[in-house]
Amino acid sequence: MFKGILIEKGDAGQSATLTEIGEDALMEGDVTVDVAFSTLNYKDALAITGKGPIVRRFPMVPGIDFAGIVSASDNPEYAVGDRVVLNGWGVGEGHWGGLAGKARVRGDWLVPLQAPFSLREAMAIGTAGYTAMLCVIALEKNGVTPDKGEILVTGAAGGVGSVAVALLAKLGFQVVAMTGRPEEATYLKGLGAQEIIGREGFTSPGRPLAKERWAGAVDVVGGHVLANVLAAVKRSGAVAACGLAGGMDLPTTVAPFILRGVTLAGVDSVMCPREERLEAWRRLASDLDPGLLAELTQEVSLDGAIEAAGELIAGQIRGRIVVPVNPELG
Repeated sequence: MFKGILIEKGDAGQSATLTEIGEDALMEGDVTVDVAFSTLNYKDALAITGKGPIVRRFPMVPGIDFAGIVSASDNPEYAVGDRVVLNGWGVGEGHWGGLAGKARVRGDWLVPLQAPFSLREAMAIGTAGYTAMLCVIALEKNGVTPDKGEILVTGAAGGVGSVAVALLAKLGFQVVAMTGRPEEATYLKGLGAQEIIGREGFTSPGRPLAKERWAGAVDVVGGHVLANVLAAVKRSGAVAACGLAGGMDLPTTVAPFILRGVTLAGVDSVMCPREERLEAWRRLASDLDPGLLAELTQEVSLDGAIEAAGELIAGQIRGRIVVPVNPELG
């Protein structure tokens, strides 16, 4: 038996509890992993609180990522004792996830843990950091380089935003961090942001085109914020969009695309092909300052993760949340 968070749905609605789970209850897969660390992401918080339609089957163990050690394997790519990481693939949504002592998954969903990282560091980065790296790579592929000008990061005090600020700053970009929490200015400057701006002027309908300012942007918000960012991107610039914290809609026009040649690059971290995942983790090993991980991260116990989910939805938590499940595994 092992502890895990279980989301169930009954006549009274959806509820999440910490409970004991038997290994025979695990879902199908060819690799079983002893979970050392998981994280609490925005999507996990939506699933646990029921604030969004994330969970596709019940009961469900949430947790869209985990790092751990293989305890059983029928997959030739993995042996008992291997250190592995999982991000996405619908885990925590349609397949039991990482907020439990064990997980059983398909081996082709896993990637070997890159040598520089401990299991805890891998989850300090987690899906948010891996997504941020995919966003940076998307900007690079679309010709955004440090000499082109300022890069805007929206939702900068959150998980994806924090890592994006740190990555872009280390790569030599002039980073402007947008946040609705002005009290986080010192934190964001510590990550490398050169300027902090508020959300004012971005959350309401704007003009189809605004004065050109941004060479590129990483957006985790969507909605009016993304529309207003696009309107102010320089000619031939690009925006990597990966989130919907501000809404699923995008009330923009074709003007930025056909009059300035702006590119909107969608970043899907969930079903990202394996080679792109491996490249993102290789880049994280070289481009992310490991000394910043402690500043980026706070720990919440498995017992406290349900309460923390509500705080995350309310915007009361900054950076990354690591959940030690079996931390003695390293």
